[in-house]
Amino acid sequence: MARKVLVIEDDTNIAELLRLYMERDGFEVVIASTGAAGISEFERISPDLVLLDIMLPVMDGWEVCREIRGISKAPIIMLTAKGETTDKVTGLEMGADDYVVKPFEVKELLARVHAVLRRSDDGADARRRLAFDRLVIDMDAFELIVDGKRVDAPPKEMELLYHLAASPNRVYTRNQLLDEVWGFDYFGDSRTVDVHIKRLREKLENVSDKWSLKTVWGVGYKFESEAV
Repeated sequence: MARKVLVIEDDTNIAELLRLYMERDGFEVVIASTGAAGISEFERISPDLVLLDIMLPVMDGWEVCREIRGISKAPIIMLTAKGETTDKVTGLEMGADDYVVKPFEVKELLARVHAVLRRSDDGADARRRLAFDRLVIDMDAFELIVDGKRVDAPPKEMELLYHLAASPNRVYTRNQLLDEVWGFDYFGDSRTVDVHIKRLREKLENVSDKWSLKTVWGVGYKFESEAV
């Protein structure tokens, strides 16, 4: 059965080019030219992946991404002419799985689509729940329980924390985390990891003396725990 891809893109030429190449690659493609139409189509077809342009009229890609993340964990790849680091960080913090800057090579985009879908499939069947003193990271329910209370956390924060906590006391470099959590070459920019760690610390600070998110200066980060 063909995987369904929803393309939310107001540039007709780009949208039809993506349809052409993705249908050749075996995907079923649905196109929406506005954010509102994109959300409507998402609810109608429940796609396996979304290609989402940021610079949409009226409702932009940021808002569409936020709306989709409120109802689904389906992979999202952001498409935009903007290449600034802040835009990349914003998209990833909102729960996007990848970020492609226009103009792009269609072959590269297809490779990223397949990579994101593989990562999504890899975690689909595994039971992913970790428990520590006053901390539960439940990737099945997508819940972060801190000191008995549910704490809101964007998808990438959850994935980063789970990845670190799944290997307690192991030190990861920023580039390793970018590769293993985000799963693509972030062009050497590690600021997004620092931002996510900072926000996680705000949620986890002073909860327990049996574990903590540690900075290993000059190297990277680790989830330090006594319970190993």
